[in-house]
Amino acid sequence: MRLKTIRHAFVDQIPKMLDEGVVYVSIEYGTAMHRCCCGCGNEVVTPLTPVDWSVTYDGETISLDPSVGNWSLNCRSHYWITRGRVRWAASWSDEEVEENRAMDRDLKSRFFSSRRAVRPEEDETE
Repeated sequence: MRLKTIRHAFVDQIPKMLDEGVVYVSIEYGTAMHRCCCGCGNEVVTPLTPVDWSVTYDGETISLDPSVGNWSLNCRSHYWITRGRVRWAASWSDEEVEENRAMDRDLKSRFFSSRRAVRPEEDETE
């Protein structure tokens, strides 16, 4: 059954068994995990990094950005988690998925290349 809402739990470590309808957020490990919102039961890992996902907490609910596209799962579900609500999005074609993956690879490559360009001993902020 497709979820319409989802709760969150801030945790030190992600539990071994994930409850359905809960996004577990570990700031320490930079990870958010939940069971797929379509009800298939698969675990969905969303790394929290400058080039992956980000979590916003408004004091009551969380939002996860960008959308979650489970293209490697059989369900191929696609949704946004916004202020504790699950907003369903259209599925993508294989071509759209590959185009997005290529853009992600390029973004990560540029991000990490720029970080390697500044060596700690060259950092003037210290």
